[in-house]
Amino acid sequence: MSVERLVEHIDRMQQAAEQARTLTDGMTESAFLADIRTQLAVTMSLVFLGEAAARIGINDPDFIREHPELPWSKIEGMRNLVVHDYYRADLSAIWATVKCDLADLISQLQSIRHWRIQGE
Repeated sequence: MSVERLVEHIDRMQQAAEQARTLTDGMTESAFLADIRTQLAVTMSLVFLGEAAARIGINDPDFIREHPELPWSKIEGMRNLVVHDYYRADLSAIWATVKCDLADLISQLQSIRHWRIQGE
């Protein structure tokens, strides 16, 4: 995979994670659980995140192996659950992912993009 495509996929992952966080800004978990529109928007953002991660895995598996600090399998697993078995998705777990895990993921993606890919 070209460096440009890799950067594009990393950027898409970051944008999707940021979007999921923005969609839930100022919400409580109970408000999230009662708001189907936000649930659908957040889960779609997680699908986009997982899809970009999957494309990296398919096209550049070495990159995945070089960056085990990212939870690649969990990202793809969440995507697969939402896409293939949405009604089994645990909305409380999705909430926890957005509120607890995505900030660290965004930071890791920024680090990878700026230091590893671009060589800055």
